[in-house]
Amino acid sequence: MSQSSPSPASDHPGEEWNAWRAGRHRSLTSPTGNLALVETRWLPAGEEPDAGAAREGQPDSVRVTTLRRTDLVTGEPEHGLRFWDADAPAIRHFEGVSAFPYDPAWVLEAAYTPVPGARRVAFEHLRDNGGTRELVVPGDITLTVDGREYTLSAFDDDGTLLLVFGDPTNGDTTYGAGRFLFVRRTEDDNRVVLDFNRAFVPPCGFSDQYNCPMPPRQNRFHLAVEAGEKLPLFRDGFPAQH
Repeated sequence: MSQSSPSPASDHPGEEWNAWRAGRHRSLTSPTGNLALVETRWLPAGEEPDAGAAREGQPDSVRVTTLRRTDLVTGEPEHGLRFWDADAPAIRHFEGVSAFPYDPAWVLEAAYTPVPGARRVAFEHLRDNGGTRELVVPGDITLTVDGREYTLSAFDDDGTLLLVFGDPTNGDTTYGAGRFLFVRRTEDDNRVVLDFNRAFVPPCGFSDQYNCPMPPRQNRFHLAVEAGEKLPLFRDGFPAQH
C-alpha cells in the first residue's frame, strides 16, 4: 500500500534515517511510485480487468496494473485498473518531502497485545464520502505519550503492522488527512517500537487517485507529533495534493 517499510534497530539511527529518506525519494519517483499514479479506473459490476488491452495506445512511459476492492453497498468484489506514468507531471515537478529533524525522543517502545482471530475494525477512507471499510487489526498497541495512555489500532498491511495516526500538526505543518507509520516488532512478541521519525505522508498525499484510510478516533494524539515527514514539495507552482 505504502511503498515503504519498517527497519530494524541500528547503532547509527541518524544515518539509517537519512538512508530511509533517500529510499523514500527513490520509491516515490519510481515508474510505479505514488507520484506516477495518474488514473484509477473502476469497472462496471461483473467486468473483469484486461491490463493488456488497456495498455494499447498508451505512451511507452505508461504501465497498467489491476486491483480489486469490496463494493461498500453490495459487498461484492469490484475490479479496477491503475495507470502509472513514469513521465507524470507530478514526478517531473517533484522536489522532495519536507521533514522534521531526526529526534531520538520520538522512538517509543509500546506494549503489544495480540487478539486471537481476525478482528476487523472500521476505517473511514478519504474518498468514500464518509463510508467505512473494515481492516484486520491483529492486536492492540498500548503506550503513554505526554502522560496520556493510548490504545492504538494498527492494521495488517501484507504481514506488517501499519499505523494510521493523526495529531494537531495535520493540515498545518503536515499532511491534512494524517500520516502512516510502520510498526517495528521486537524479539519480544509483546513489545513493539514506534519510530515516529519514519512517519510518512500517505499515498493520497502524492496522487488523488488513491483512497487512503484515515485515522480512527483512538489513533489521534492530543499533542503535536513533530517527527517524520511533513508535506510533498513541488516546483513551478505544481499543485501538491494536500
